[in-house]
Formats: sequence, structure tokens, C-alpha cells
Amino acid sequence: MVVLALVVFVTLSSCSLGCSGNRTSSVPKLWSTENQSMALQLAAVFKEMESLRCEQTTLQQQQQQQQSALTQMHVTREQRGERHEVGTTVLTYGPNDDEEDDLHLSGEDSKRRADPCFHYTVLDQPWRATNATTKSKMCDRNVKWKGWYRLFYQGKSIQMPERCVPVDKCGTHSPLWLAGPHPRMRDGIVTRKVCGHWKKKCCAFKSTPIKVKKCRGNYYVYMFAPPTACYLAYCADINTLVCGRCRRNQSCVSRDRINWRCKTRKSPARKIHFFASFPGQLKGKVNRIKYSKVLVNVGRGFSRRTGMFRAPVNGVYQFFFSTQSANTGQKTDLWLVVNSYWVAVSHTHVARPSSVGNLSTYMTFLRKGALIYVTHNCGRSWANAASMTITFGGSLLAQWK
Repeated sequence: MVVLALVVFVTLSSCSLGCSGNRTSSVPKLWSTENQSMALQLAAVFKEMESLRCEQTTLQQQQQQQQSALTQMHVTREQRGERHEVGTTVLTYGPNDDEEDDLHLSGEDSKRRADPCFHYTVLDQPWRATNATTKSKMCDRNVKWKGWYRLFYQGKSIQMPERCVPVDKCGTHSPLWLAGPHPRMRDGIVTRKVCGHWKKKCCAFKSTPIKVKKCRGNYYVYMFAPPTACYLAYCADINTLVCGRCRRNQSCVSRDRINWRCKTRKSPARKIHFFASFPGQLKGKVNRIKYSKVLVNVGRGFSRRTGMFRAPVNGVYQFFFSTQSANTGQKTDLWLVVNSYWVAVSHTHVARPSSVGNLSTYMTFLRKGALIYVTHNCGRSWANAASMTITFGGSLLAQWK
């Protein structure tokens, strides 16, 4: 009983000293007790074993502390680098924008200062790509988000994915993707839900909704918010790299939300129709009839002030013009003039006392900007406010590129 008590006492004393880093025994001292009693020798052996175990525990703790410090330093550097990059707001007008000539318009400047499409922060971090995997997992909850951001990948415009992204991608455990379609230009600023993929559930994490807007030049800006938990991070879909190369008259389309391409938008066919009349009498030479009563002017191609029609677009047009004559033995001619060429005539010749009217039509291809009007060359034409006998009209039949 005395031997066991001595062993336990020596062991406890040894552990308390060893774990504090002050070992009092060593191997040479241990073997110097060989001439002592068996109880003391056993106590010394247990003391040395416990001291070695406590020292090993202390070394492991120190190693863990060093590893934790290195990890924290790495994360801090990543966050500092990120905040330095996303903390500087840039004023830009974006690639593929054709409206730069309008920048000097003072009326537009105030609008653009408030438009996030022209005032955003560049976020170009390759680890956010949908194909990127990193050993250190990032968490956007630690980022101080402020204002609007535009995603880039190695200097190329990119956008968030609209589909579920595999776990452990985008430099994090649970990648965040946009749970809804990107808006159209006319939608303005919209709010979209954000989902995080985890454990085979595409929306295991329902993160804080964000705001999105589509900009001219076919790119998007996002108002990011801290996610609900760690480790979650916003993704940048590298499959949408092609969208940054689309022109102003193109849309970035995809059937499977994986393979994207630029598609030229078809301009809607213009509707152009006009009909006007002259409520009075014309006699002799009138170089250009100014039809003052305009009943139809779809497309705003006809001018009441000048009496001329200007073709708004390239295409095939059809025109008609009419006259009414009542003087015996007199002929009356009205000519349709296209770009200063007399191309068609409306002719009347009264042989006996009566009233004669005539309607002529003409179809041709015109380029945008072509000018058409009617001239009264000779004779006398009659009309009043209700008769509609001196008329001029036309329509666009087919629009051409």
C-alpha cells in the first residue's frame, strides 16, 4: 500500500510539472536510482513516462496554435486582398457600349450617376469560378459588401450561374447560385433569391436575396449581401464568358444554361402608313402640294408642314395619289416625285361638261431617307373639306435590312 501511494503521488506531481513545461527528471537521473528500492524505481519510471506524455501533449498544442495562426493569417490576407479589390469603386461605361457619344449630355449625366450600370465595383477573383476548387474554403459572410458589383474572370465579363453548382466549387463548400432568371433591360432592378448547394440539395441554404440589374452592353451588376452562414460564396459562371463578347444588337442565349452563344436580335417590323388630303382648289403649276389635312400618319414619316414623306427605313413602299377635274377641254396632271424624279402621273382630260377623277398608284423600293411628294403640273383640281378628291397616301409593304 505504501508503494502504490508513493507511485501515485510521484506521478501526479510529475504531470503537473511536465505539462507546465518544467520537466524535473531526465533519463540519466532515472537510471541513477538503480541502487534504490524497487518502489522508488517504479515511481521514477512512471514519473518519466507521464512527463514524456505531457510534453508530447504540449508540443501538439503548440503545433495546433501555430497552424491556426497560419490559417488565420492566410484567411486574413485573402480577405484583405478581397476588400482591397472590391473596396475601390470604379466608374465605367462598360465594354461594347455604343452610347459613349452621349456622355456629354448634361441631362443624362445625373441619371448615370445614380445608375449602378455606370457605377459599380469590379469583382475579379478566379477562385469564384464554377470550375475552381481550393483547399482553403472561402466565406462571403466575412466580406463587407457595399454597393453594386460586376463579376469578372481574368479580366473578362461574366455573370452568376442560374443553375445548381456542385459542392466544393467556387472556392467554398456551398456555392451560391441565382435561383431565378437574370432580368431583362426593361425589368430594371429586380430582387432574386439565392440558393446554396449542399448534401445533394440544390437549395439547402436559402441565402439572403440580392438585387440584380441588366445593363446596356449585355452585362449585369449585383448588390451582394452577406450569406446566412459559412461556408457559402457567390459563384461566377465561366460558361457565360461568351456573353461579354455579344454586341449591342445581340442577346446571350442558352438552351441548357451551360452552353451560351450570341444571337442577333431581329428588329420588329416597322408599321408605316399615312393618308392626307388637300381641302381646296389647285390651279396651274404648284411645285409641291402641301396636304394640310392629315388623317393617318403611323410611323411619323409624313410632314404636314412640307407635304413630303421621308422613308423611315429601307423597304418596299406603295403610294397612291388622286385628283378631280371639272373644266371642259382641259387636262390636269399630278406627278409623284421620288428623290427629284417624276415617276408616275395622275392625268385627267375632260371632253364634255362633267367631273372626272383619277387615282394612280406606284410601288418601289426605297432606302431610308428617301423623299417623296406630289407636284401639280398643269390644269385645275377641285376639292373641299368633305370631298377628299385631292389625296396622297402610302404604306410600307416589306422592311429590308
